[in-house]
Amino acid sequence: MNNNLWYKNAVFYEISVRAFKDSNGDGHGDLRGLTEKLDYLQTLGVDCVWIMPIYPSPLRDDGYDIADYYSVDKTYGSLDDLKVLIEAAHQRNIRIVMDLVLNHTSDQHPWFQSSRMDKNSPYRDYYVWSDDNTRYKDTRIIFVDTEPSNWTWDEQAGQYFWHRFYATQPDLNFDNPKVQAEMLNVARFWLDLGIDGFRADAVPYLIEREGTNCENLPETHVYLKQLRAFMDEHYPGRILLCEANQWPEDVRPYFGDGDEFHMGFHFPIMPRIYMALKKGRFEDMEAIMNRTPAIPENCQWCTFLRNHDELTLEMVTEEERQWMWKEYAPEPRMKLNLGIRRRLAPLLDNDRRKIELANSLLFTLPGTPIIYYGDEIGMGDNLDLFDRNGVRTPMQWDDSPHGGFTSGTPFTEMVKGEYGFAHINVADQMKSDYSLLRTIQRMIALRKKHAAFGGSDMQWIKTGNPAVAVYVRQHAGETMLILNSLSDALQQVALPAEYHQNGLELFSGKTLSLQAPISLQPYAYLWIKLS
Repeated sequence: MNNNLWYKNAVFYEISVRAFKDSNGDGHGDLRGLTEKLDYLQTLGVDCVWIMPIYPSPLRDDGYDIADYYSVDKTYGSLDDLKVLIEAAHQRNIRIVMDLVLNHTSDQHPWFQSSRMDKNSPYRDYYVWSDDNTRYKDTRIIFVDTEPSNWTWDEQAGQYFWHRFYATQPDLNFDNPKVQAEMLNVARFWLDLGIDGFRADAVPYLIEREGTNCENLPETHVYLKQLRAFMDEHYPGRILLCEANQWPEDVRPYFGDGDEFHMGFHFPIMPRIYMALKKGRFEDMEAIMNRTPAIPENCQWCTFLRNHDELTLEMVTEEERQWMWKEYAPEPRMKLNLGIRRRLAPLLDNDRRKIELANSLLFTLPGTPIIYYGDEIGMGDNLDLFDRNGVRTPMQWDDSPHGGFTSGTPFTEMVKGEYGFAHINVADQMKSDYSLLRTIQRMIALRKKHAAFGGSDMQWIKTGNPAVAVYVRQHAGETMLILNSLSDALQQVALPAEYHQNGLELFSGKTLSLQAPISLQPYAYLWIKLS
């Protein structure tokens, strides 16, 4: 497994370990449970699994509030269980990346407890303290539904501390060289265990400077380049994936000259896929892709339809946000912060054609696709649960009690109704060649077989029909012509003369003549290899 650019045409799969598979009946998913299910992931065609935080945590933010960077929470198992998982995954050519939460810790972390108790503590300067709460006033609040300020008064310390997320997550002080060194040690610890890299959480916010919005600052990039250089030197072939929910031109610096992040999430394309589906027009997607700058040859975007957070609407205009809420979050409880807390299938009306089409876009647009666990079977959500927990419910393996997730009592209420495990589960879909799961499996196999999808290049093709997204992907001497109909009506597409040739449609295996106009059924998609 020594191909250092392996991530450019890989398929990633995001897992909440707590919600995936319970091996011991305590109701919580664990590392052994995940190890048991590696064969499933291999069958699906997954190349890399991103696991959400498994560190000890008071779970005020589902583990993104870390109380110990050097250990596994006993709910999930042990460091030895993790080593077994990594080895078993590598035997199946599956890589494992973990969350590296650089920006903040839990307020229960010993560093913070020491920091607040004593002004002379060696850990005092690990966090950002202030006598007043008016510094950095140009900085936005991210969790607008729950946090009135980025500063919180701490009685014990007699000062305010700075936090970009929940008040239970104080920000680390990256102006302190000791913090910088400490986080390199954290990375070293997990890389030495054999993991294949990190998805680095919330990286735009590491450094604060007066008179700025405290995002994307040059000093932040200086540190991230150090982290990358450290990994390149000691752990070549391992990757850094950047979570920066920003406009494409603002994410571009996180790739550096190919010397910062290997990969970065393309947040803005995601809501525009939903906009395109609802409007039946592709221009919103075209505009953001045209606005996306070229990236270094050794870098790659990461695309996704859904993940463990709300469907974020930070990267749209205020008018577009209101429209998206109206169209996709008609009930107030579907909204959260600046987003929508629903899963893929319910967002798309449980319409199999729309779900397939969204995945066709995911797998054929530039970038490495990430599937959120359960979306490959069309899992639903549970809006009765608090905050973002409604999209983090147990995986539905079969129609036995608790969906085969646990022999005990699940840690949370499962999805009910038409999306419940009696109707939607892996075992049923494995039995049918026509299930959503089997379709996603075919898409993954076709994508991985064709080099054209591994590049970052794309050209939009003008056909005069705004209801059909038509584009060409070229890489390594291979050319793919993609058609995605965003319409609920029959559509005709006439291709420009230079494409009047024969092409092989990958799903049917049929040769198509592209001279005459092509008819597309509602929400149909074609992946055509040009000779």
